[in-house]
Amino acid sequence: MTVPSPPAPGGARRQGPPERGGLSWLRDRMVAPLADALALYGGLMLLVIVSMTVINAAGFGLDAVARTWGGAVPGLSGYEEIVALLAGGAALSFLPWCQMQGGHVAVDLFTQRLPRPVTRAIDRLTHGLTAGLALFLGSRMSAGMLEARADGVVSSVHSWPEWPFWVPGVVATLAWSLTAAVLALAPTGTRRAPDPGSWEPGHG
Repeated sequence: MTVPSPPAPGGARRQGPPERGGLSWLRDRMVAPLADALALYGGLMLLVIVSMTVINAAGFGLDAVARTWGGAVPGLSGYEEIVALLAGGAALSFLPWCQMQGGHVAVDLFTQRLPRPVTRAIDRLTHGLTAGLALFLGSRMSAGMLEARADGVVSSVHSWPEWPFWVPGVVATLAWSLTAAVLALAPTGTRRAPDPGSWEPGHG
């Protein structure tokens, strides 16, 4: 027999962890951390790109100064190529987190005055459509990655295989689809699971 936890002083009750296996648990314990991890990866790649850009721009400036004394300062070899390989996956990595936070652009001029149940239904519909679109993009990117691997496509400067640089974008688009699908089906409410040790005010 399960003994309920005693109420906290002042009529508060302890809020337990979400039910394992439900859509809310999937959203808060798996999809949200995955979206956070991908966003951190995207931020790290952007930091790498910005750092390379600063170094390359500084190299051009130093080269202009060095030329006055007959010297030369080379730029980063294959800079444009590396940026092109990293930028696509980095940009796509933010989409699951943006979907989780509701950060995509929405035109709600005609829905602001609608009843709340109607707007929730519209939100679920848009999440579902987004899930389908992201799944289509992810499947096409997967096919392109496999084709690039089969054809042995390499970069022009460093001769690196290009298909590994497709992997973050493929993972990100599939995670974006999963995120949108879970948001379309999961119950509305808090997207983050509450701390099992937190206290929630009672209602009676």
